[in-house]
Amino acid sequence: ISSHLFTLIKTIKFLCLKLRVFFQMNLLQNQRRKPKVWAFNRASEWWDVVVPGFTDAQWLQNFRMSEQTFIYLCNKLCPALERQHTTFCHFAFSLNKLPLKKRVAIALWKLATGSEYRSVGHLFGVSIKTVCSCVQEFCAAAKTVLVPEQIRLPDEDRFREIAMYIKNRWGLPQCVGAIDGCHIPIIAPQHYHTVYFNRKGWHSIILQAVVDGKGIFWNLFAGLSGNSHDARVFRLSALSELASRGNLFPPHIRNIGTVATGYYILGDSAYSLLDWLLKPFPDTGRLTSEQQFFNKKMCSAGVVVENAFGRLKGRWRCRLKRNDCNVELVKSMVLTCCALHNLCENHGESFETSLDLPDAEAAALQPGQGLPRDLDEGRRVRDALMEDSFRLTN
Repeated sequence: ISSHLFTLIKTIKFLCLKLRVFFQMNLLQNQRRKPKVWAFNRASEWWDVVVPGFTDAQWLQNFRMSEQTFIYLCNKLCPALERQHTTFCHFAFSLNKLPLKKRVAIALWKLATGSEYRSVGHLFGVSIKTVCSCVQEFCAAAKTVLVPEQIRLPDEDRFREIAMYIKNRWGLPQCVGAIDGCHIPIIAPQHYHTVYFNRKGWHSIILQAVVDGKGIFWNLFAGLSGNSHDARVFRLSALSELASRGNLFPPHIRNIGTVATGYYILGDSAYSLLDWLLKPFPDTGRLTSEQQFFNKKMCSAGVVVENAFGRLKGRWRCRLKRNDCNVELVKSMVLTCCALHNLCENHGESFETSLDLPDAEAAALQPGQGLPRDLDEGRRVRDALMEDSFRLTN
């Protein structure tokens, strides 16, 4: 009897142990596991604690603009950056919880430094995906709101002011700006990557810009492949189309000697000589003293566009590094940087840099391409300006 009782007790204990393990396993399966990705804590002390104590010089050094201009930019882009609350998209909801100023600051830091998304995320205490979305949305908002406001065709009064400034500084009457192009580095696109391979040996898109006498952009054309010549970029731009229809400049004619001269811009040897686009005399080794003098004056005035590119590169370093975004986003970023450049210049934000000196990338022609055709109207205007300029200095 005692042996049977011992066996029964041992069986009951075994069954109790099995039931205990069974209930524990069911309890663990029914418990909801917390997602680790949402529980990851990121430090944002730099933005929350350090940045509020920035001086004006630190704001300018880190965000390329003063705090007052930063606040103005946030208010300007606020309607375009406001997002609707989305209950079914957790990521959109988490991004919506980011303060507007922080989202703008993330985008500005990326454009100003060209840092990797991971580095920007660590600095601001956000994820890589959040940084990407902040940059994309900021550029989209800037392209919609800021670019049309900051980069636009001057009106008649503004053209008159530009012409007066250039005449007083360089002695060139009727001149309202200078045009040039530069290459924006990109990674090789997946499709048709060879057409983006430029003559310098890397992939790029081309930015064509026209600036006034102070280096403010008033016309832009960006996005063509890097192997395109400046003359072809010019022909395909809206600037050339406007001029061909007679809608580029207001009818403001002035007699220079015996030649009726309207407004014009300055270019280099890559462009055609037109009555509204002048370039220096080609140096064949037989230039007269008048022609040499006029070339120096034109080059002194035309360097304003290269200086503008230099300040643009110095402020927004994303233009210096090979951009890992797709071509359309790179184009949007370039236009945004140019609009931000104008905003900073118009708000008196000085930025001096001795780095990134502009190269004469537009002056050199690609192999196998000749000089563009010059028109007689352009020659007459240039000759008249040369004679008038030489006469005033003697």
